[in-house]
Amino acid sequence: MKEILFHWQIMKLVSCLLFTLVLHAAISQEASESDTYMECTEGYHWDPHTQHCKDVNECETIPDACKGEMKCFNHYGGYLCLPRSASVVSSNEVMGVDFQGPSSRTESETYNPCPHGYEPGLHDTCVDVDECEQDLHDCQPSQQCINTAGSFTCRCPDGYRKIGTECVDIDECRYRYCQHRCVNSPGSFSCQCEPGFQLAGNNRSCVDVNECDMGAPCQQRCYNTYGTFICRCDQGYELGQDGFVCNDIDECSYSSYLCQHQCVNEPGRFICTCPEGYQLLGTRQCQDINECETNAHQCPESQTCVNIHGGYQCVDTNRCQEPYVQVSDNRCVCPVVKPECRELPFSIVHRYMSITSDRPVPSDIFQIQATSVYPGAYNTFRVRSGDEHGEFYIRQINNISAMLVLARPVTGPKEYVLDLEMVSVNPLMSYQTSSALRLTVYVGPHAF
Repeated sequence: MKEILFHWQIMKLVSCLLFTLVLHAAISQEASESDTYMECTEGYHWDPHTQHCKDVNECETIPDACKGEMKCFNHYGGYLCLPRSASVVSSNEVMGVDFQGPSSRTESETYNPCPHGYEPGLHDTCVDVDECEQDLHDCQPSQQCINTAGSFTCRCPDGYRKIGTECVDIDECRYRYCQHRCVNSPGSFSCQCEPGFQLAGNNRSCVDVNECDMGAPCQQRCYNTYGTFICRCDQGYELGQDGFVCNDIDECSYSSYLCQHQCVNEPGRFICTCPEGYQLLGTRQCQDINECETNAHQCPESQTCVNIHGGYQCVDTNRCQEPYVQVSDNRCVCPVVKPECRELPFSIVHRYMSITSDRPVPSDIFQIQATSVYPGAYNTFRVRSGDEHGEFYIRQINNISAMLVLARPVTGPKEYVLDLEMVSVNPLMSYQTSSALRLTVYVGPHAF
C-alpha cells in the first residue's frame, strides 16, 4: 500500500513538472517578445540575474507548510508533505536547483525517489530494504529483529515487554495465573501450591493430595480432608499432643465403678477381675463360685461342704454334743431322761448361711418358722447366745414365725454362731418347752 501511494505521489509530481515545463516554454516565448515584463507560474519566481524562472522553496518560505508528523519536501513548482521516515532521492541534486527549461534537462536528472527503508528496483519501483539481514538495525542482543515494510522492529523474548529500547520482564503474577502461589522469574513464572496440594496437569491449578495414601504419619487411622489430613485412634486410645501418636487410655483411673471388684488396664481396653472364689458374671460383675455344687471342694466323706461367699466350709456331719444325740443329719435332741437336759432346749437344728460384707442395715437375713404348733401354746423368740456385741436382733412376726435382723454393718471375713430359741408356753397344760436353731452366719470378705 505504501508503494502504491508513493507511486501516485511520484506521478503527481511528474505531472506538475510537465505542466510547469509547458507553461514555462510559453512564458519564455512571450518574454522574448518583450524585455520589459516577465511572469512565472505559481511555485516559481523571476530571477533577473539569470533571466529565468526559479523554483520557490515553499518549505522555507511557508511557515508550518506541513502539519503534524508530516515532513516538507520541496520540488519543482511546489512541495510534498510526506512522513518523516520518507525521503526523496534522485540521480542529481533536485531540490532548490534552478529550472533551465526543457532544453537544459539531462538524462541524469531523471527524478526517481524512494522513501526511507526502500531502495530503487526494476521498472522504477522501490524495493524494501531488509535491515535485519543487512545488519542495519539497532536491536539489542537479547532482541529479535523483525523486518517490516520500509522499516524493522525489535521484538523482545517471551515473558518480556519493550519499554523504550529495553526489554523489561513481565510480572505474570500480577495477572493471577496461579490458583495458589505465583513465583515470578526472569521471562517466565511458576505456580506453587499450599501444603496438602499439588500442581495439576495444567501447571496452574492445585489439586488435593491424599496424604493417607502417601504415608501420612498417623499411628492408627488416617482420614484425608481437603488440603490436609487428620489422625484418629481406635477405641481405648486417645490422640497425643503431636496429633499423630495414639496413647492408651487408662480407663481404670477415671472411675472406681467400672468393675465390681478390680479394674485392670490393658492396651486399648480394660478388663474386670474377680477375687479367688468368684467368677466374672458378664464383663463387670462378680459371682460367687459354689464349690460344693461344682465338686471343687476337698471335704472328706465325714464332713459336709457348706458354700459361703468366696469359698466353702467343711463341717462335721454329726455336730451333736453331749447331752444331745443326733436324730438326723442336722438335728440333735436332748433326751428328757437326762437330768442335764431340763434346762436346755429340747432340740437343736443346725443351719448355715452366708452374707456379704457391709450390707445395708437394718437388713432381714433369716426367717425362723415353728415346725410344730400345739393348741393353746404361746411362742416367743429370742437370741439365746452368740450376739455378744448386739449386731443382731429378733423381730417376731406372729405366733409361729420371727425374723433375724442384722442391726449393724459387719465386715468379713467373719463367722457368727447364733442360737435362736423359740420358747413355747401352754398355760392350760402348765408346761414350758423350747427348741433352738443353731445358725452359723459366715460374712464374706467382699460386698458382693
